[in-house]
Amino acid sequence: MTADALLSVCNLGVLDSLSEASVSEILESWTSFCMITETIVKGGDTDLSSYYSKFQSDVSSLCKFGLRDLIEEHFLLFLQETLEKHSAPKFWKNFDAYSNGTDIETNGKDMQEDEVELLLCKALEEISLEKQYQEKCLSMLVNSLQICQDYPSDVENVLFSKYRLIVSSVLMTTLTRHFPEVLHWYFKGRLEELSTIMAGDYEENNELQDKNDEYRKMDIDGSYDQKKGLENKLVRNIGMVVHNLRNLGFTSMTEDAYASAIFLLLKAKVYDLAGDDYRSCVLESIKGWIQAVPLQFLHALLDYLGDSIIYPSPHSTKSPLASNPSSSSSSTHPSTSETIIRWQLRLEYFAYETLQDFRISKLFEIIVDYPDSAPAIEDLKQCLEYTGQHSKLVDSFICALRYRLLTAGASTNDILHQYVSTIKALRTIDPAGVFLEAVGEPIREYLRGRKDTIKCIVTLLTDGTGGNNNGPSGNTTGDSLLEEINRDEENQENGNSFDDDINTDDKQAWIDVQRWEPDPVEADPQKGSRYRRKVDVLGMIVGIIGSKDQLVNEYRVMLAEKLLNKTDYDIDTEIRTLELLKIHFGENSMQKCEIMLNDLIGSKRINTNVKATINQLPQTGGDDETPFDILNATIISSNFWPPIQDEDVKIPEGVDKLLTNYAKRFHEIKTPRKLLWKKNLGTVKLELNFEDRTLQFTVTPVHASIIMQFQHQTSWTSKNLSDAIGVPMDTLQRRINFWISKGIVSESSNSDPNDHSYTLVDSVTDGGKTVINNEDLVADDDTERSVASVEDQLRKEMTVYEKFITGMLKNFGSMGLDRIHNTLKMFCVSDPTYDKSLQQLQSFLSGLVAEEKLELRDGTYFLKK
Repeated sequence: MTADALLSVCNLGVLDSLSEASVSEILESWTSFCMITETIVKGGDTDLSSYYSKFQSDVSSLCKFGLRDLIEEHFLLFLQETLEKHSAPKFWKNFDAYSNGTDIETNGKDMQEDEVELLLCKALEEISLEKQYQEKCLSMLVNSLQICQDYPSDVENVLFSKYRLIVSSVLMTTLTRHFPEVLHWYFKGRLEELSTIMAGDYEENNELQDKNDEYRKMDIDGSYDQKKGLENKLVRNIGMVVHNLRNLGFTSMTEDAYASAIFLLLKAKVYDLAGDDYRSCVLESIKGWIQAVPLQFLHALLDYLGDSIIYPSPHSTKSPLASNPSSSSSSTHPSTSETIIRWQLRLEYFAYETLQDFRISKLFEIIVDYPDSAPAIEDLKQCLEYTGQHSKLVDSFICALRYRLLTAGASTNDILHQYVSTIKALRTIDPAGVFLEAVGEPIREYLRGRKDTIKCIVTLLTDGTGGNNNGPSGNTTGDSLLEEINRDEENQENGNSFDDDINTDDKQAWIDVQRWEPDPVEADPQKGSRYRRKVDVLGMIVGIIGSKDQLVNEYRVMLAEKLLNKTDYDIDTEIRTLELLKIHFGENSMQKCEIMLNDLIGSKRINTNVKATINQLPQTGGDDETPFDILNATIISSNFWPPIQDEDVKIPEGVDKLLTNYAKRFHEIKTPRKLLWKKNLGTVKLELNFEDRTLQFTVTPVHASIIMQFQHQTSWTSKNLSDAIGVPMDTLQRRINFWISKGIVSESSNSDPNDHSYTLVDSVTDGGKTVINNEDLVADDDTERSVASVEDQLRKEMTVYEKFITGMLKNFGSMGLDRIHNTLKMFCVSDPTYDKSLQQLQSFLSGLVAEEKLELRDGTYFLKK
């Protein structure tokens, strides 16, 4: 020991006043003390009793001269030196094989975990034995000091505290970087093995035990029944390792290691229970597993280590991580330690967060399967209420939408169905719709850029299957989405009678004040408080368009097309849909549509009256006169219908005469009203008789006129046939393709490339195709419409502004969409007044760009050069 070291532990100036005999006694005792100390500390398994008398005499002699502090310091320093030079290097050398952390990963899992267990247990046992021996040596010093006069009573506690600090400091300062990984793999392997045993017992007894039963303590001493023998043995082994690690000063590292292993097990269990099945709730099962496996293990481990501190009222303990602990924590037995309660809260919070993240990552698939996936949505709702991490859901789901749904490959119908499912699902999680606003905005913005969005929305609202015949839907067969929305809103109103109305009752007002919470940061401040907001599915769908008038116009065109192509007067479905639309859009908006339906109702009545009066008149024609019973007329008030497509066509003489007589009789009954026939519209049921077959078709009047020309002449040129039925050549070629595709007519080329020959095929043997003759085959040509589309109507209305737009671009060179829109509103105030929306103008300008009249670059329009 150096002079400075000696001075730091005792006052050596006292030696100057000692006699020569006293100095000799001190030197002799010190030399003997140092030799014995070195001998017993380095001896390992030396018999300490043989040195005890001499050692005690030396210590007493030195203490007599006031050198107690020197004795203690020297002894502790020698123990530290021994640890640094021998014990610690020997301990860490056991783990040199795992100095490269990747070796643990590359070895076989089972073999690696077994090796880690054996190696760790062996190393801990060796250094623990060495530590126990050094503690015996230290106890010999303590016993020797305690017999000295005026010695402090707490000498044992002081010296052993210093020694434990020395052990911990030496091991931590020489710690190898791979040791924490070794601990992790040890606890991971043992806890997985223990979990298998415990989980087996849990699953067997899950139906018999209530989820709030008190923890079943395990008897670590092995006095429990034989079924728990293996379980108790594992816990004892783990407990012994934890105990040894704690004694060596690795308390924090050990807790981190087995906590990490427990959380990994819990995470794997959450993934296993949740999986890809969204049709069942798993949250309660996860919480039950937490009670049965990790908490039971921790309870047994803490009992073994003697760490269970009993508190009389654990009910008041609240989670430091969440403000809403589960009900299971408040129902635990009063004897449960606070440590267990805190562990339970930590594990439950981790389970909520893990399940939440897993469900959020699969939210796109969950919403695709909605409402079958409603249990998964309910789990996610509970998790978010516990963790409060709603923003994570918003960010993740928006990202999934952009990459998986809002792409050119997805149809507008699919996007709309996903949007509706998203509204319904997220309304369960957030009834106020705060987060739905953020999630829905990218979908709405994307759909506004698609030309067929309005048409698809109308189809979605009015179609009997909700517009989705292939995928699962929550609608009853025959119900439209509109009916489902109406029922849903009625349920919401019944369940929340005061959520959307200002309640003037003082008591209710006070309740509202107490329930008030600020909206989250994601909320749109223009939408108002969450207690004044309600998710309106139809309103959010209409919000995509921006104006209900556009939706009503599209529905009016679609309704007109449907009514004009009806073969009967059954409009019950259309009436039901109209009544629902009137609820949401008002009667004034739907007035023209109501008149259209009334026209159908009136047509049925007029048709019956006209036929009755005509049948009472004597027939003037011969046997070939067409009977009136085959004719059913749809009589419309053209001023209230969308523009009807008109096309000149010559129909057969007998049918034309039938129409004339019908119109004449109508005029007599409804004077002064007259009928103007749209001969190109309607449907005709035909029965074609051939040598070897009879076929039935339901076709348009133009198709019928074409085929009826072959009754008396089996072969026609395209020019002659075009003149005979009074349609242009290109229309004829397009329409006659239907009969060619059915094998009724064959086509051949003439010397004139613009003139073709068409011949009737009498039998299959002549080259005709086999056609199913027990069904009505409808001629379906998507390019032929009875009513002008909304786009065509808009283009016709906007054509008058084309010169204004061309003139503006010629004067200004280039203009953006907003500037063109504002300029038209400013200068087109007289007839015709400009009253179109920005979206309608954009659609019209896109048409001009397609016709190469304009050019669009970087959002700016130019005249095409």
